[in-house]
Amino acid sequence: MIDTDFFNQLNRFSLMVRKRVSSVYAGSRRSVLQGKGIEIVGYREYMPGDDIRTIDWRVYGRTDKLYIRKFEEEKNVTTHILLDSSKSMDFSSNGITKFDYAAMLACGFGYLVTRENEKFAISTFGENIDINPPKRGRGFLLHTIDKLNQIQLDGKTRFDHCTMQYEKMIRSKSIVIVISDFLTDLDSIRAGLYRLSANDLIIISVFDPAEYNLTIGGDVKLYDMETGEVRKTYISPKLKEEYRTLLDNHFGGIRETCMHIGADFLSFGTDVPIFDAFFEAVKAR
Repeated sequence: MIDTDFFNQLNRFSLMVRKRVSSVYAGSRRSVLQGKGIEIVGYREYMPGDDIRTIDWRVYGRTDKLYIRKFEEEKNVTTHILLDSSKSMDFSSNGITKFDYAAMLACGFGYLVTRENEKFAISTFGENIDINPPKRGRGFLLHTIDKLNQIQLDGKTRFDHCTMQYEKMIRSKSIVIVISDFLTDLDSIRAGLYRLSANDLIIISVFDPAEYNLTIGGDVKLYDMETGEVRKTYISPKLKEEYRTLLDNHFGGIRETCMHIGADFLSFGTDVPIFDAFFEAVKAR
């Protein structure tokens, strides 16, 4: 269940947070348009109907001709948030599932974007992707939270397949945030990340502490949450060491891919306070 008290923390720290996210959300894309903006990028001759407040009188004093200033004007940016809803995200060893934790992060970004009156969408993915068109407004955010609270987690993760489907939704360079446990084929993850790499890409890995530091040992039955398969095995100290090496190599490969394409990569355990994780994600920008 998504705990919206998290938003109260965002309000309490709004000045600190907004300093960090201003470069991410407030006009991070620009286009040269006639209008009021920040920087002058050129001039053109005055024409009837133009705003006389844009006339540069200093240029008139030198040329005896009327010219208006052209500004570099900020352009809105859309934020696309892709949230893993595969069955493996249902795991919890400490009272909060990976999905609930990831969903709170996703809604936190949506909340900040809403405060800037920009468009955003949270789409969930597993074997397929449930695409939500980007919209703006607090009502849309509340509707999204209700929808996430009712979602049934199911299936495996087909990352490359889902990003291929979602890529068609991105009309122009956008902010794309992917939140997942990334416990799927590394080649599929790499292909999907490259597919999204034309955007301002933020990758957030969410894990349960018990997945990284195995607390079980001896004769055990392991249950695959995505396939339902049960496997009996013996977990020895050597197996734990090999498991951790494989896990480190897997996420090292994701991190290396993110570095290659210029994406931000962050990783949080569900034992990290949600605001601390969110603020760390923002600060890294």
